[in-house]
Amino acid sequence: MSFATDNAPKMASKEVLSRVLDAPVIPVFYHADVEHAKRIIGASYAGGIRVFEFTNRGDNAFEVFTKLREFVRETYPDMLLGIGTIYNAKDAEAFILAGADFVVQPITTADVAAICRHYDIAWVPGVMTLNEIFHATRLGAAIVKIFPGNVVGPDYVKAVHGPMPKVKIMVTGGVEPTTESLGAWFGAGVSAVGMGSQLFKNSDDLDALSARIAELMAFVNTLKK
Repeated sequence: MSFATDNAPKMASKEVLSRVLDAPVIPVFYHADVEHAKRIIGASYAGGIRVFEFTNRGDNAFEVFTKLREFVRETYPDMLLGIGTIYNAKDAEAFILAGADFVVQPITTADVAAICRHYDIAWVPGVMTLNEIFHATRLGAAIVKIFPGNVVGPDYVKAVHGPMPKVKIMVTGGVEPTTESLGAWFGAGVSAVGMGSQLFKNSDDLDALSARIAELMAFVNTLKK
């Protein structure tokens, strides 16, 4: 991986968190083909998505991300583009310098937390237990990611908010692109959800994808009122 530096002004982590809470349905996506990824981002934006997580899951993920970063800045300047599946500080810093608006981990590591604090970049660590949530917040996480959500279910989020009523939770894994699933998760108290493969099934029809996303975003907006 060669480091690239994005010279655009960085958005402060608090502002990113505010934007996430305002547009709390976040696609989680990776594809090795840049043009296909651009089309997916465009369809997502047309449906109302304003926060998008590209995952670091392929050999050329960094190269694809840098091209997507430029594309999003030029075409959809009000969309946040973050990087997911980050395990170490070196990768976190590389993507931050390349323009990532936020960093998502499947785990929680102190070195990635420190890098994100250094650059004032929003950090979303992966957690499961109360102990993990507690330590993630001590390291500076303003929002934590429960993954995989299908293992614990919405009732677990309700239980967590008993002793930790103020913790903000994003859940991924097991969130289905249906009003029933979103209603259950947001009704349980999540602040945001991430959706991956289930959202992008049969995504060759980009108009249908946009329409499906628009329906989900409209429903979530009713839950926020």
